[in-house]
Amino acid sequence: MRCRVSELRYKEIIDVADGSRYGYVGDAEVDLETGQVTQLIVPGRLRLFGLLGREEDILFPWSAVRRFGGDTILVEQGPLRQTRRRN
Repeated sequence: MRCRVSELRYKEIIDVADGSRYGYVGDAEVDLETGQVTQLIVPGRLRLFGLLGREEDILFPWSAVRRFGGDTILVEQGPLRQTRRRN
């Protein structure tokens, strides 16, 4: 099965351990020197219809990814929650 980076946006991240659904991939972080994906990023949810901004983004290290499916990405460890810089 092949997957383009643009198709990641349509895949939902689900935790294998407890079935938690974190949302859809919004972005991917790539190491430009090696060309490898280092993290998958799920954008934080809107607070009060976006008037109060967003919650923190949810970051999943590439080492946590276990399986890619047609509609889902299964991860094994919990996410790293942190705010990332927006350019």
